Amino acid sequence: MRIGELARLTGVSTRLLRYYEEQGLLRPDRTAAGYREYGEEDTVRVWQVRSLLAAGLSTRVIAELLPCATGPVPVLEACPELLAILRGELADLDSRIEDLSRSRRALSHYLATARDSGPDHGRQHGPGHRHDDGHDYGEEQAA
Repeated sequence: MRIGELARLTGVSTRLLRYYEEQGLLRPDRTAAGYREYGEEDTVRVWQVRSLLAAGLSTRVIAELLPCATGPVPVLEACPELLAILRGELADLDSRIEDLSRSRRALSHYLATARDSGPDHGRQHGPGHRHDDGHDYGEEQAA
């Protein structure tokens, strides 16, 4: 089958199929005229790639895992390097989650402690003016 038919069967654009080929995820045969020729196994391969991408894996990692994949929703056979790769990806994902959680806590804190930014915010007040925190800043400024 040609690239357009594979795109229709899988719901993936021809541009994306060419990208998968560039990344070594698909290896179509070529006709004498140079056209890409795909087999039924390439339909399964595209579904495998989409499923692994949805799991958050990069195309580089997917290229390493594909030789271990069987079935449209990939079942990964126990290739020697497979467990180490997946453990590394899981550790990276856990680290990113921790970083995002820290960022979320910081933003929540800033939001909770943000001062009123109404029309008077930031204006200079005369000596003796009490701010909303109850502190009299005017005498210090006048000194």
